[in-house]
Amino acid sequence: MCADFTTAREDLYRKVEEYPKDSALLSVLGLIDAALGRAEEAIKEAKYAVEMLPICEDAWEGPCLVYNLAIVYALTNEPSLAFEQLAILVETPGGIAYGELRLDPAWDPLREDPRFDKLIAQLAPRD
Repeated sequence: MCADFTTAREDLYRKVEEYPKDSALLSVLGLIDAALGRAEEAIKEAKYAVEMLPICEDAWEGPCLVYNLAIVYALTNEPSLAFEQLAILVETPGGIAYGELRLDPAWDPLREDPRFDKLIAQLAPRD
């Protein structure tokens, strides 16, 4: 699997070089770098993607970039920073859904943290 990620990273890196203003490409590059253990690069890429296209400028793509940044923080052992981004998403319409937080394995690094349970409760469906 690591070889697949490495190949995907190389391909995506070339695309980012070709389209440097494409925040979505940069954000996904950050996810791949996080999965490869390249924490510093992953955080830099995902943060810059959010800065390039913040939620206040794009209510559709902006939350996706924040979502990816939160995952990058979770994967790079930065739980407090991940929870900061998740707090933004919880308050953003269409930011994150209960099922995404509850079921997506990307959030596994955060599940033992009491803050995770608070977010789940905050998003839980109401009867």
